[in-house]
Amino acid sequence: MRHRRSGRKLGRDASHRKALYANLASALIEHGRIRTTAAKAKEVKPIAEQMITLGRRGGVHARRQALAYLRSQDVVHKLFSDVGPRFADRPGGYSRIVRIGPRQGDAAEMVYLELVDFLPAAPAPPRARPAREEAPVEAEPASASAAS
Repeated sequence: MRHRRSGRKLGRDASHRKALYANLASALIEHGRIRTTAAKAKEVKPIAEQMITLGRRGGVHARRQALAYLRSQDVVHKLFSDVGPRFADRPGGYSRIVRIGPRQGDAAEMVYLELVDFLPAAPAPPRARPAREEAPVEAEPASASAAS
């Protein structure tokens, strides 16, 4: 029985699961929004929010804690210079889960895990198609085609 055992196994061993969570949290911090399954998003959301709290806190110790988990200096720099200060006046709840429907292949519930202040890039306006240049149609004389 699994009574009161927290966390999902997601079909992985412990080290694989830890690497998955670190990679998903890094991608969320780097891109602002990631598309993943609902189960993975529910597991990663608290981890990502803790990393953002470290980014808000600042300081050397918090930076080292974030680097120990995320393992990427570039992501940690973005966390402390961009993401953390953006949420400085927000007392928690930095991310949200938006359901987007089932995945085509196996019907797994897919979601967007995104930061609450994420603004998707505006879609590019539709390009006007260049006018087609009509090639002059050369009509063959009726007598030439009939003679063949």
